[in-house]
Amino acid sequence: MAGQDDHVDAAVAAGALGISRASLYAYVSRGLIRTRADEADPRRKFYSLADIETLQRRKAIARSPGEAAATTLDWGLPVLASAITRIAADGLFYRGRDAVRLAENATLEECARLLWDCGERDPFAEAGSLPEPWEPAVLARLAALPLVERCQALLPQVGAGQAVRWQRPTARLWPGAAALLRAVAAAASRGQPGERPVHSYLAEQWGCDTRGADAIRRALVLLADHELNASAFAVRVVASTGASLGACLNAGLGALSGPLHGGMTSLVELLFDEMTRSSDVGQLVEARLRRGEGIPGFGHPLYPEGDPRAAAILKHVPADPHRDAFVAAVGDATGKRPSVDFALVALRRSCGLPEGAALAIFAIGRTAGWIAHALEQGNDERLIRPRARYIGVDPV
Repeated sequence: MAGQDDHVDAAVAAGALGISRASLYAYVSRGLIRTRADEADPRRKFYSLADIETLQRRKAIARSPGEAAATTLDWGLPVLASAITRIAADGLFYRGRDAVRLAENATLEECARLLWDCGERDPFAEAGSLPEPWEPAVLARLAALPLVERCQALLPQVGAGQAVRWQRPTARLWPGAAALLRAVAAAASRGQPGERPVHSYLAEQWGCDTRGADAIRRALVLLADHELNASAFAVRVVASTGASLGACLNAGLGALSGPLHGGMTSLVELLFDEMTRSSDVGQLVEARLRRGEGIPGFGHPLYPEGDPRAAAILKHVPADPHRDAFVAAVGDATGKRPSVDFALVALRRSCGLPEGAALAIFAIGRTAGWIAHALEQGNDERLIRPRARYIGVDPV
């Protein structure tokens, strides 16, 4: 008997895992399975189906070393050691600090210093932290390119992005890293690099007020890193070769552009257009599910109880009854909550930011994390080189 779509009772939970009730309770006490009290009887508990499925996958993997290796690239077991970011049931943490709490007051620059492990040093105030202005003719010629391609075309012109990382002490790279972060902000917003805090710089470029600037600041910090996602992994692979920080960022940008990563914001934008045209959000949700299209911007494999970044952003976005009704309808139909992609688009629209600003905020904020991963991986001085399991034609 299920308590809700995403929770089951003790009998079902124990049966699914092939364990006794006592073992089930032990899993709960160790934090491996979350519970929810029965509203009708607080003494009775329901057990998280997402956690049960995770444990089932781990058991299956443990029985087959080959399967364990194959699943590490698919939301599987950890494959790299990192001291940068922790994702857990209790939230998102940057070097041990709660990212949601950090985002209440920190700037992206302060967050970057934390992620880069700068200590008391402030590379944003040092020589070499401000990139040279773009050539106006070059900036004008590239302005029409999509955001990612524009950033990839302009970054090679930043001197700090050309220096090979190999055997350079990390601390020597911090001012150049600051320059690259400022360069990405400028390229993403089609402006010239500046020394102002990134959120203030973007607010000026996009013509939004103080409230909008603060919303941008919060989102930049919350998007700064997310552990070993596709773009961070791409960055680390390139960094492991000893390549420049600029080359690492170009790899991260390329991975971010795909519709299954940062490019998801473009699908959410289309969803918002549908919401605007629809007078019945419940019917809109049902129609999408019937067509097998799914609902972009909802649900996250690492956050079965909801994406804390999205909740933190939406908490400070002006209320929109139509949007809130849609979120409720999706929750009722699927049990899924908004992801950060949905929250970024909601922020963009509520603040009147230009089209593409949701992806721009994602890319600019994540640049801080990409640099952190590139620096950390560079210190390892080992090439990332996995092996493939051949499934092609046998030799003849």
